[in-house]
Amino acid sequence: MFSPRWCAKANPVVKMGRAKPVHSGFFLMTTWLVVISAVSVELKDSPACSFPAIYNFGDSNSDTGGISAAFVPISGPYGEGFFRKPAGRDSDGRLIVDFIAERLNLPYLSAYLNSLGTNYRHGANFATGGSTIRRQNETIFEYGISPFSLDIQIVQFDQFKARATQLYQQANTSMERSKLPVPEEFSKALYTFDIGQNDLSVGFRKLNTDQLRAAIPDIVNQLASAVQNLYQQEGRAFWIHNTGPIGCLPVNLFYKHNLPPGYLDQYGCVKDQNDMAIEFNKQLKDRVIKLRTELPEAAITYVDVYAAKYGLISNAKTEGFTDPLKICCGYHVNDTHIWCGTKGTANGKEVYGASCENPSLYVSWDGVHYAEAANHWVANHILNGSLSDPPIPITQACYRH
Repeated sequence: MFSPRWCAKANPVVKMGRAKPVHSGFFLMTTWLVVISAVSVELKDSPACSFPAIYNFGDSNSDTGGISAAFVPISGPYGEGFFRKPAGRDSDGRLIVDFIAERLNLPYLSAYLNSLGTNYRHGANFATGGSTIRRQNETIFEYGISPFSLDIQIVQFDQFKARATQLYQQANTSMERSKLPVPEEFSKALYTFDIGQNDLSVGFRKLNTDQLRAAIPDIVNQLASAVQNLYQQEGRAFWIHNTGPIGCLPVNLFYKHNLPPGYLDQYGCVKDQNDMAIEFNKQLKDRVIKLRTELPEAAITYVDVYAAKYGLISNAKTEGFTDPLKICCGYHVNDTHIWCGTKGTANGKEVYGASCENPSLYVSWDGVHYAEAANHWVANHILNGSLSDPPIPITQACYRH
């Protein structure tokens, strides 16, 4: 998602062994349960994938320091809940991509754009806050949209791989190689995607409903092109998140008054925005299924992050969280909005956008991004494979079905 700091305004058929996918919607629910069972039986005796590295592409939902390195660093209280200092993340602590790394027993990813303190032996993160799939004709200083769109992130990866391979081959000692990826391991790495939400947010701002819906096929195809490029660069295992319930972000209700009936759903989310996210996700899933036929050696997992996040929002209180529309960090009273970590004026007095006392109770960290506790909850509900197609845990994502 975009960073508020920049804003001027605020179902396959599974056979034993290697199975071939078919289009979803073909099977009844009972057959789908058999499919899940078949996958579970098939993988029960399969060893966990030994992913040596993760290469991530995305926006601020998975940015571990890219936009901070390229522009103004993210300040406290961001990062102070877990890292005890700002850590280039738009949260009080870890993101879902950090929990992915933990689950795979790999270190947290260094941002590709961060020139200091980096280690790329086990992957790199090309995500930047505000990134979109399609290039946008505006600067980051206008609405927080990153210049590093997905196609640029892929170019950066291509350059990274070529340069890293060259340096590895030229290195004379193990010490020189220790922070570089092993060239042969690019084909064994996991390639993760979490991007698309900002394409929708730009669309809500610039396009009408019909225009945005008409743009979705091209947005989805550009993501597919990125996967195809990585496949040509020997990438084989892909873990692709769909987009979350953007209509449930508290920022969407800033300055909104006297809303018409039906504008919000029963949980206070903007219904039309979530409907558009659902349409985007439907087309993304269909395109992933098609990619499986186009890339015969690829293992591609589609991950329903929307279902996880909406599940948390709709059951927040029973899951131990406060109202999901409440914001932990920042000052948001009536129509006065002072972003997390910044200073502003309210009622003639200087006010600092401070953190709440207990971020672990909050779904929303700053009105746009999730708090670490919410990210952890979502990660626990997607990494086990229960919301994936095919329904396999991330530790088995190297297997094609």
